[in-house]
Amino acid sequence: MEKLSEQEIQEQLATVPKWKLTEEKWIERKYRFQEYLNGIEFVQMVANLSEKANHHPFISIDYKLVTLKITSWHAKGLTALDFDLANKYDELFLQIKKG
Repeated sequence: MEKLSEQEIQEQLATVPKWKLTEEKWIERKYRFQEYLNGIEFVQMVANLSEKANHHPFISIDYKLVTLKITSWHAKGLTALDFDLANKYDELFLQIKKG
């Protein structure tokens, strides 16, 4: 996948409103959970999805707060795949919240 231009990144950010651009090459989001184990379940779901896509985020677990940070190393920046996965991670989060 090709690296997105600054304009394309801004357009894509509008599709994932809770994600933020950091260091010009990452997108990041923090997810807060009611229970610690819900966050762990979410991380497992993210890991499974990421493994299938062969595209892995940085994951930080701070008690009930999970932070995901993603970029495309081979493109040296953000690609459409990063934003596609961000949307899918958000869907997983909603599944956990409803469950």
